[in-house]
Amino acid sequence: MVKHPESRRALLAAPALLLAPPVQAQPQRPNPGAARPANRPQQRPPGSPASSPLGPIDTAARQAIITDFETGAVLLEKAADERMPPSSMSKLMTMYMVFDQLKQGRLRLDQTFTVSEAAWRMGGSRMFLELGSQVPLEALCRGVIIQSGNDACIVLAEGIAGSERQFAEMMNQKAREIGLTNSNFRNATGWPDPEHRMTCRDLAHLAGRVIRDFPEYYRFYGERNFRWNNVSQENRNPLLARMNGADGMKTGHTEEAGYGLTGTVKQGERRLIIVTNGLPSMASRAEENVRLLEWGFGNFENVVLFRAADEIERVPVHLGASPSVPLVGGRDVVATLPRSWRQSMRARLRYDAPLEAPVSRGQELGRLEISGSGVPPMDLPLYAGADVERLALLQRIPAVMGRLLGRG
Repeated sequence: MVKHPESRRALLAAPALLLAPPVQAQPQRPNPGAARPANRPQQRPPGSPASSPLGPIDTAARQAIITDFETGAVLLEKAADERMPPSSMSKLMTMYMVFDQLKQGRLRLDQTFTVSEAAWRMGGSRMFLELGSQVPLEALCRGVIIQSGNDACIVLAEGIAGSERQFAEMMNQKAREIGLTNSNFRNATGWPDPEHRMTCRDLAHLAGRVIRDFPEYYRFYGERNFRWNNVSQENRNPLLARMNGADGMKTGHTEEAGYGLTGTVKQGERRLIIVTNGLPSMASRAEENVRLLEWGFGNFENVVLFRAADEIERVPVHLGASPSVPLVGGRDVVATLPRSWRQSMRARLRYDAPLEAPVSRGQELGRLEISGSGVPPMDLPLYAGADVERLALLQRIPAVMGRLLGRG
């Protein structure tokens, strides 16, 4: 594939769009009530720094990642591919399984499940289910998400798969299907097990899948408290009370893992996902996640580079009914960029030319590479904006002859 550097030939419409006044590129402003100014001094926490497009960022977390929900850009990461004990954050996968069964019509929110002795005896955080009782699925969902109930997880696992062990196998199969490349599940709760492991990157990906795949059930994650069996418990997610736009997702804690959080906040049109683990206390978990998210909102913005139908380039087509085909994004091309992006961003187009006819609308023809100082790297697909039929035989003869004679 030919790489086309930054030039009029290579970028055509791209430089005009990337360097135009704000009316062309429409940045999204963060919520002024929640985002901390980028230059405000911040206390330096202990621990080695995370890497970011803007340079090292101090964090006390052992593992961390921040991603943009819409673009997938990674704003910060630290040991994001290190396999770690996810503790109760792995209940995101447990609930993914439940939501998937609901979406397929195999489960209903009003159906009931029986509390077994194994579930009733389960230790750790609990929903306080009664032995032998019948519990509606909707209540069990809230018990897992809001109360982090290990007993509720066991009830769900046994009710869906017959045993927790078989449910864990189903979790592993589904994890592979949805792109969790470095996760292994041994149980439904996140209970300590040396082979029960996930990475920050996988947790961030899973969080995004829950939001995208199950918007009708995601609402449970934003609920602040839930009462069952005369026991009222607060949602452990500290973001819900401390950041405007926080609406999920799940905390975790074991002695080995430390304190962790998979969280998400939406301010304006932007949503960030954060995963941290290995923090020393509940207070540190709350303060560190708020601080890092404010940094992410304060230092980056989402910019529309091209609209879905914008013609980015025209690519020559050999022996086509049209001599060229428009290259388009196929959807709005949005990039997560530092607020100084106009001074630092670089863009390159890559495509093969000339193309051989026929060409089909929507066919992937090239890539748009975005990079630069402080810019999270992105590699976006570009598509044919129209069909181009192959010339009929009699029409091809002059074109072929002209090419052989050096005129085409």
